[in-house]
Amino acid sequence: MSERETEPRERYEPIEWSRLNDAPPDDLYERDYRPIQPESPLRGLLRKLAAPFIALAFILWKLKFVFAAIFKFKLFTVAGSMLVSIGAYTLLWGWQFAVGFVLLLLVHEMGHVLEAKRQGLPVSAPLFIPFLGAAIMLKGRPEDVWREAKIAIAGPIVGSLGAAATWGIGEALDSELLVALAFTGFFLNLFNLVPFGPLDGGRIAAAIHPAIWFAGLVGLVGLVIVAPNPILILILVVGGLDSWRRWRERKHPELAAYYRISPAQRLAAGVAYVGLAALLALAMSATFVERDI
Repeated sequence: MSERETEPRERYEPIEWSRLNDAPPDDLYERDYRPIQPESPLRGLLRKLAAPFIALAFILWKLKFVFAAIFKFKLFTVAGSMLVSIGAYTLLWGWQFAVGFVLLLLVHEMGHVLEAKRQGLPVSAPLFIPFLGAAIMLKGRPEDVWREAKIAIAGPIVGSLGAAATWGIGEALDSELLVALAFTGFFLNLFNLVPFGPLDGGRIAAAIHPAIWFAGLVGLVGLVIVAPNPILILILVVGGLDSWRRWRERKHPELAAYYRISPAQRLAAGVAYVGLAALLALAMSATFVERDI
């Protein structure tokens, strides 16, 4: 037997049952317990201020799919650009007129959108640009200038109907504001019929005869001379470049078919164009409101 095995083993003293039932020492809680420090007023204030932001973050997180859908369908872009335009026009005319004017722009653009969709062409949502109006982008090209003209004239037609409805409501309510809005809507749609460049009239004129673009050029140059305006100058420059490009390309072998439409279609485009312009001029005359300054 080894020495390790011969060493006496440590003896453990059994626990007496009475000791288990003994109460703890009186100072046990005093040694292990530490009182909670009172919260400082600053910490409490910060917690109260942060609570609403935490709740808002939680709500936004829960609604993330809703916001994703809004961005996906471009609703946020349309509404945001509308609000920016309303704010810009409010500086000039007040918020009531600004809201009505932007809504008339929306009605005009929806005319383009509806006709483009009827032709099966993908189209962007309307984008509003302060002091320049609004625009849509076709994500495809119409089959020919006849179909392009129908998309172009749909905006002034639907926009004129919106202005006419505003006129009717204004007369019923005896509201000079609404009648003035109607006048502005008629003017807006008539100006868009100027047969030049990126304006609706320039695209309608392509279906009648591209040479009409030069009449639009002369008209815009006259407007710039009589009433110089940065927006008119911008339209003149951009429209001039666009019209010159299309004039050069119209006889290109690959684009000749695009400009080749029947005489009946050209006549229909011309009659619709002149008739709409005449009606808008008459409507402007009827809704003109004189104000004493």
